[in-house]
Amino acid sequence: MMMDHSQPMRSWLFAPGDSEKKMAKAADSAADIVLLDLEDAVAPESKPAARTMVHAMLASRPSARERLWVRVNPLDGPHTLADLAAVMPASPGGIMLPKAQGRHDIERLDHYLSALEVAHGIAQGSTPVIALVTETAESMFHTGSYKGAPRLVAMSWGAEDLADSIGASDNRNPDGSYGFTYELARSLCLLGAASAGVAAIETIQGDFRDLEGLKARAEQVRRNGFRGMLAIHPAQVDVINAAFTPSAEELAHAQMVVDLFAAHPGVGTIGYQGGMLDRPHLSRAQQLLRQAGQG
Repeated sequence: MMMDHSQPMRSWLFAPGDSEKKMAKAADSAADIVLLDLEDAVAPESKPAARTMVHAMLASRPSARERLWVRVNPLDGPHTLADLAAVMPASPGGIMLPKAQGRHDIERLDHYLSALEVAHGIAQGSTPVIALVTETAESMFHTGSYKGAPRLVAMSWGAEDLADSIGASDNRNPDGSYGFTYELARSLCLLGAASAGVAAIETIQGDFRDLEGLKARAEQVRRNGFRGMLAIHPAQVDVINAAFTPSAEELAHAQMVVDLFAAHPGVGTIGYQGGMLDRPHLSRAQQLLRQAGQG
């Protein structure tokens, strides 16, 4: 069953789970969702302390809890249950699962979350999940398996861990663009998310000072069908939010398309400004208005 999750999901800002200062700064930012990170940002020996700090951050901001999510460690390691046992009593807004290998990982996580929700008086099934679905070679073959996965509201992809999984020394072309395998990962994430009926979220941009490059990339991937983007620095949030917010012109055009088809019920195509509008144009217009809360 797909969850009804109307929360904005344009910007997803990571904050290290072992830094109270950075978690607080992220929580005070304009990010739609803050990802308190227990995985890559925290060394193994620091994870127990980080769990306590993340729990404290969640407990200290009950009114912001819906947008304070936690990235736990992957299910193929020793830390996931300890992460969940530490943070679920404070009712995080959601969970990010890294290195998801396919639908079966989401189903396993669902069982863990259900038990912990019941144990701590949280409505069963109410904690949503975003999955990182391209971080290992094997996971690339399962990106289309997530349709109907419990709790899943979004899927994102990653290029750094994927390169490590493959044994590649680099994931970029000489001009700085992603190599073919990593563009494939981006496409498979987008297609998998569309198949599953959830939001596709673009991966990070590592150079947080290049805000012009971030703006161009975010606008491009939104045109491609992505609904938001991961961020590693608060400076990236406003750029991402703006890029994934439909403009007044876009919304006006979408409303015009919807109105035209409403005025001509039953027709498949409508001539407009020397061209033709057909049913896919109507569907895209309706989707855009729904994203903006106007449809």
